[in-house]
Amino acid sequence: MPSPTMKALRKARPDRGAQLESIPVPSIGPNDVLVRVRAASICGTDLHIYEWDAWSQSRLRPPLTFGHEFCGVVEKIGDEVAGFAPGDFVSAEMHVNCGHCLPCRLGEGHVCENVRIIGIDVDGCFAEFVRIPARNVWKIDPSIPVHYAAVMDPLGNAVHTVLAGPVAGRTVAVTGCGPIGLMSIAVARAAGASTVIATEVNAYRRELATKMGADAALDPAAGDVVAQAKDMTGGDGVDVLLEMSGHPEAIHQGLAMLRPGGRASLLGIPRGPVTLNLFDDVIGKGVVVQGIFGRRMFGTWVEMTALLKSGRLNLEPLFHERLPIENFQQAFELLEAGRANKVLLFPNGFVD
Repeated sequence: MPSPTMKALRKARPDRGAQLESIPVPSIGPNDVLVRVRAASICGTDLHIYEWDAWSQSRLRPPLTFGHEFCGVVEKIGDEVAGFAPGDFVSAEMHVNCGHCLPCRLGEGHVCENVRIIGIDVDGCFAEFVRIPARNVWKIDPSIPVHYAAVMDPLGNAVHTVLAGPVAGRTVAVTGCGPIGLMSIAVARAAGASTVIATEVNAYRRELATKMGADAALDPAAGDVVAQAKDMTGGDGVDVLLEMSGHPEAIHQGLAMLRPGGRASLLGIPRGPVTLNLFDDVIGKGVVVQGIFGRRMFGTWVEMTALLKSGRLNLEPLFHERLPIENFQQAFELLEAGRANKVLLFPNGFVD
């Protein structure tokens, strides 16, 4: 008897674009969960994959179903799975850690030396069904709406970055207002930041930054953002820098506007090496610099679930089009043109 099939958005060949194909529904092992995808969100990484840039060419091995931000409903569980049942509303941590390297043994699985990412290294969630190791599945509170549940992966990056140190009563700068930078503004505001200053060259994203709760959204191309940030903080500089862009100039500006003894949490990924004046920007100011990667397993998931349930985290300005997966080309065109932030795809029909 032939295996049941499903729709899946595939990187079938090593070139630009993607293809919607019919492929077998994944079979699951004894410790896996099969999830019927309700909504999947397109990430900046997916755009890189679609465009088939240098990073994608070095990392991916087509054919592959991509996509790693989603929510769905448990369809089937493996024989040895406990704690989940068909019908559960879930998302998942898509970084699968090995469990045996030194970071994993020390409880730092988010920086596992052998991490495999679902949607990059193995088939992902741009499909009607996705197979996930049960230990990576996260049950979603029914009060959390589908469109929020679909972006818990990038929201986790923002929560991890913001809450890597004290925020309440602090002044915060966010450099780079892509989707995760915008989320970090909302998280910092919900966590009690006294002032949030955003820097972003894109006018559309600056407008969104104010809607997300920034007190000021500054244009680095139109003035001295370091001087402006210091003026807004009584000449002292900000207490916390959340660097979300990876752009060398934004990194330099962010460190320059950070007060002595402040905290810099760096999530943005540069395209190449970045030169710093370590004495002026770090050592001489006694600042704490943190590299942030992914989400803590699963402390970050607990924190962002609590924030979402509190009702204080408003992410609505982020969302743009909601499209059936058949309209994927329209979705990627919107993102390439910079006319959208989070676009949701619905492989199993529109439910939000």
